[in-house]
Amino acid sequence: MYKFKIGEAAQLLGVSTDTVRRWADSGRLLTERTEGGHRLINGPDLAKLAQEISDSNEQEGATLSARNRFTGLITRVIADGVMAQVEIQAGPHRVVSLISAEAAKELGLKPGALAVAAIKATNVVIELP
Repeated sequence: MYKFKIGEAAQLLGVSTDTVRRWADSGRLLTERTEGGHRLINGPDLAKLAQEISDSNEQEGATLSARNRFTGLITRVIADGVMAQVEIQAGPHRVVSLISAEAAKELGLKPGALAVAAIKATNVVIELP
């Protein structure tokens, strides 16, 4: 079974280490101690909390079929005559999208703007680190 340190859990959940510690102290997240006193979180427990957080962040009334939504800041927009490459930094994740230059202009996409990348994919590759 996978076990994660507080810092690893914080990075995976997109929160601070202090937040993870508070969740552990309040009993929201179960931890166990190593012989050295460090806290570890079991992978299934962390996955359950991640799902709870994801469920609570879903937009009410959303009518999109895409469920993979990443809110972040636009960091770069490169547009030519036809296409635009838009980069969004959503927590530790960099999302790159190719859209029409016309759509990018109509949406007013510029670095520093808040945006949501909604991803609908038929093929996703999963890798283990």
